[in-house]
Amino acid sequence: MTLLQFPADRRTADVRRCADALQRLHGEEANRFWRSEMAQFAQGFRAQGVDEDEIRHQAALFMNAVQMELQYAFAEEGRDASAY
Repeated sequence: MTLLQFPADRRTADVRRCADALQRLHGEEANRFWRSEMAQFAQGFRAQGVDEDEIRHQAALFMNAVQMELQYAFAEEGRDASAY
């Protein structure tokens, strides 16, 4: 097991940055953004000597955190819209 100083799903600034970008982007542009983010994500972990299984695990945690942030933002928009 690799001990990570900052597990991917706890990198709240990165999670929010990605969620914000994905709310603005659509289609192929969103796909390109996400692929680029995940490539940089993996590259950063590889540079730290993290093994591929742990990188996959951290990527799954990060993707889930971004998805949760998107769901939260969507729920907030729904609450704001119903207030009118």
